[in-house]
Amino acid sequence: ALPYRLTQAQRRVMREILDDLAKPHPMNRLVQGDVGSGKTVVALLAAVAVAACGGQTALMAPTELLAEQHFRTLSKLATLLAPKVRMRVGLLTSSLPRAEIRAVRGLLAMGELDLVVGTHALVQGEVQFRNLVLSIVDEQHRFGVLQRAALAGVRADGRFPHRLVMTATPIPRSL
Repeated sequence: ALPYRLTQAQRRVMREILDDLAKPHPMNRLVQGDVGSGKTVVALLAAVAVAACGGQTALMAPTELLAEQHFRTLSKLATLLAPKVRMRVGLLTSSLPRAEIRAVRGLLAMGELDLVVGTHALVQGEVQFRNLVLSIVDEQHRFGVLQRAALAGVRADGRFPHRLVMTATPIPRSL
């Protein structure tokens, strides 16, 4: 349903991610690629796999501009998948109207969103997920250690979500 074919590298990374998601312990994977190399579509397909099993995915970006860009791109791609896959995508940033923030938080808590894209707002305040299975952090070097850890922290059932970190500019700490 995508408007293009995945590259060989994207298919290889997707196989590796799907293999990791099937394991009993949490994935901790870095996906590095140049801007425009398809990291976002890989993130979407991982989120689709998680949603197919009843889980939720959170994608945290360092700026509202990047979060909104990811949200638009992922929403458009999710629409293309719609005939075959139901993918409910939401946006959560601190600049949204308070009523909208409350609404998105409520949808997350009820499990009515499969994928939420946001900024630090994902780890601040009263954000509760019904079943967070995959935590994705874009440009993770622009977040503090505690911010990254908050999104990948222990769930109510005592398990940890899978972690996927995406970057175009890896730093030694990431590697």
